Amino acid sequence: MTERFLIRMLHLVLSIPIIGFIYGPVAHIPPAADFTRFIAVPMVAASGIWLWQKPRFLRWARQRSADRVFLQKETKVTE
Repeated sequence: MTERFLIRMLHLVLSIPIIGFIYGPVAHIPPAADFTRFIAVPMVAASGIWLWQKPRFLRWARQRSADRVFLQKETKVTE
């Protein structure tokens, strides 16, 4: 299983309590409502953003590390 598949499954599974909170009785059960508000919603948001933005983040990180290596080589040459 790939990382993307696992994050996607986590995203889908944690969406179920949110649907229950909106359409079902979950909002009236305090422990379930707290789980939905403080764990499920932030995790679904974070996993969705990660699935969406991961390629852009990795490109940025690679470019940043390449720039850092280039700058280190450049300062050694000029010293």
